[in-house]
Amino acid sequence: MSLTLSEVISLLERRGQIQYGMEAINQLEHALQCADLAENAGETPEIVVASLLHDLGHLLVETRDEQQMQKTKQDDLHQYIALPFIRSLFPAAVLEPIRMHVDAKRYLCLIDPSYWASLSAASKHSLEQQGGVYNVAEASAFIAQPYAAESVRLRRYDDLAKVPAKAVPPLSYYNSHLNKVVLKSA
Repeated sequence: MSLTLSEVISLLERRGQIQYGMEAINQLEHALQCADLAENAGETPEIVVASLLHDLGHLLVETRDEQQMQKTKQDDLHQYIALPFIRSLFPAAVLEPIRMHVDAKRYLCLIDPSYWASLSAASKHSLEQQGGVYNVAEASAFIAQPYAAESVRLRRYDDLAKVPAKAVPPLSYYNSHLNKVVLKSA
């Protein structure tokens, strides 16, 4: 089932109030901070939208399923869950960084010795659930993919977008970004 753009926005508004993992902010605050960081870094509208929507899969998972995943130490694979729902809306330049943002964390932990130390406790915990740090061969294969560099930048915004009460533009501010990148046939 594909979502419409208005359904994506509604999902962010309704389910975005749930806590963002073990962080001190909610899902919507995290999404807005991430998009704000991308925009302030001069990213394309596609990366700003990918930053806004990168955790949409968390909002599509039932709360009880999330709690069960944490108990069993399984990853919810949120980076994949949203893709079938938004594939008809957005181009690969939005979808691929979303799909790859978890792998980008695994990559950064290998190539940047200070990166792992900078992760929050919650992010370190989820890293283990997501397969841990890449080895050299896995990292080489990852970074050779199209949109890998963009997903690495998105990942860095993701890691910084966890500040309680940070002032950022509201969701409605990103309507122009969403409308710029939405596929014309959607």
